[in-house]
Amino acid sequence: MNDAWTPFLEWLSHFAVSGLILLPALIYWCIDKKKGFFILTATSACLVVNSVIKLTACVYRPWIRDPRITPAGDAIKEATGYSFPSGHTAAAGPMLGGTAMCFKEKKAVPPICIIILLMVAFSRNYLGVHTPQDVLVALTLSICCLYFMRKLFLRLEEHPEEEDKWLLIFFLVSAAALVYVTVKPYPMDYVDGKLLVDPKDMMRDGYKDFGQMCALCLGRYAEKHCVRFRPTGLNAKGIAVGVAGLVPIVLVRKVLDKVLVSVFGVLIGGMLGRCALVLVIILVWPVVIRMICGQEECRTQKDRLHNGDNTK
Repeated sequence: MNDAWTPFLEWLSHFAVSGLILLPALIYWCIDKKKGFFILTATSACLVVNSVIKLTACVYRPWIRDPRITPAGDAIKEATGYSFPSGHTAAAGPMLGGTAMCFKEKKAVPPICIIILLMVAFSRNYLGVHTPQDVLVALTLSICCLYFMRKLFLRLEEHPEEEDKWLLIFFLVSAAALVYVTVKPYPMDYVDGKLLVDPKDMMRDGYKDFGQMCALCLGRYAEKHCVRFRPTGLNAKGIAVGVAGLVPIVLVRKVLDKVLVSVFGVLIGGMLGRCALVLVIILVWPVVIRMICGQEECRTQKDRLHNGDNTK
């Protein structure tokens, strides 16, 4: 199917996994550190769970299972990995759903976020790269991860001393998941003597997702104990600093990622590229913010909690 909607839905689908991360990054840097980190953590957790399920179920894409299905436009180029559940939806769900949760007092924010999320989910079906089941399960995972993270963050407000423990748990679970998907067996189906799906290609997104959570945990630990920046605020200088932070993100995506892949290969290089992206958001740019804005450390526990720092 190719019509007037195809280019727009292709762009929207691409934006869900390439550009949407800018939303929690800007929230984290400029508006509310705790809310931004919540959205990033929920997204990372959802992607870890999604990749474990995806690389365990090993469900082939719709056009492989049914040759009558032809993906629209160039959507097949971004349809990496197995089909079930939808990775694009699992990425967009916590980012847009988490933003809607965190800014529910802003009347326009929740409906806009939900509409965009549903459009992303619909685009995956419309473009022919996922089944409805793929999308619905990814949406369910998004809701579950947001619910769990909301409960966890509320608990950490009462018991901030537990945060490092949880960071270690998330790190170890992600590392264990990486080992699991590396050593587990995969289907090796051949058609006319050619391998139908290369497991190495299917593991690419999983490596990135597991690396993202590991980098998030390491970055948060370092930022909490060594940097302790405060959001810039929505003033002229703060917005300028936040927008400037998009430059290193683009450089990581467009330059560093390719260099790492060429040096270390698709799996390790891609994972290191995602790690670098997360560390720029969580740790590197906050250091720059603190230097540019001349911020002092948060001196009271109340200040730390307000800015997402749970250390006592």
